[in-house]
Amino acid sequence: MTPRPPFPPFDEDTARQKVQAAEDAWNTRDPERVSLAYTEDSVWRNRDRYVVGRPQIVEFLTEKWERELDYALRKELWGFRGNRIGVRFQYECRTADGRWYRSYGNELWEFSDDGLMSRREASINDVPIAETDRRIHGPRPKSGHGLLLPVF
Repeated sequence: MTPRPPFPPFDEDTARQKVQAAEDAWNTRDPERVSLAYTEDSVWRNRDRYVVGRPQIVEFLTEKWERELDYALRKELWGFRGNRIGVRFQYECRTADGRWYRSYGNELWEFSDDGLMSRREASINDVPIAETDRRIHGPRPKSGHGLLLPVF
């Protein structure tokens, strides 16, 4: 496994770097690339699904992005301590029939010493939105890094 700096224990700067790196990777919508940030035996809870290991992560993300079209994500550091980071996030996507959603969530992350995520727990809820209410249009420009997410 290739180490992924920055490494724990995290300070505010390195925790923010991890959060932005995760946002950037997920916005590629490339399951193989995203999976490389996780340990070989990483354990996830995502909504009501449990995922264990990189092959299942790739399968999960492939299915996700086949279903959630035009997916665009924003993440925000919520807190950190030692090898753990708490994140809140929002993403928008549409279904094949053109319905748009904004999903709000919180994630708890735990990292191995080599900077790979070994545990991810995500709680997420979805809100239908009109296409005209969208506010997340593709990856975040560098000038927007660190901006806070609106509550609703």
